[in-house]
Amino acid sequence: MQTRIEHFLERVMYASRWIMAPVFLGMSVVLVVLAIKFFQELYHFVPHILEIDDGQIILRLLTFIDLALVGSLTLIVMFSGYENFVSRLDIGANAEKLDWLGTHDYGSLKLKVATSIVAISSIRLLRVFMEVEHTENDKMLWFVIIHLTLVVSAFIMGYLDRLSKH
Repeated sequence: MQTRIEHFLERVMYASRWIMAPVFLGMSVVLVVLAIKFFQELYHFVPHILEIDDGQIILRLLTFIDLALVGSLTLIVMFSGYENFVSRLDIGANAEKLDWLGTHDYGSLKLKVATSIVAISSIRLLRVFMEVEHTENDKMLWFVIIHLTLVVSAFIMGYLDRLSKH
């Protein structure tokens, strides 16, 4: 009797992984939102390109890069998370398959997320530095501290991941 209960519980727990499938599907909506925001920024940027100074152009380009990085990170988490925790993607033999698909385990996924967050934070920090005259010193200090914390955290995660593989 105990074995049957244990078997039933294990099957229910294993089947519960499908609860995450709608979450990963919902991340597709996040990509749509990012695309809308990207093109909204582009729509406001292009007509004024000849009027904007170099510094503002760079800030706008950093916004586009930032949105692209967040979108890429969303794709990595969506596909890798689904494949690691729900089911393998069955996209057909003739379909184009991304080279990295199926190659990220949970540890490498965490590392990709951490390094992407550092890259996004770097862009945000660069934007703050480019508008330094509009930023208070104490806020600037907090931006740098938070960024350095993210960098150190990503480095430690990478180091621990490397230790665990040896």
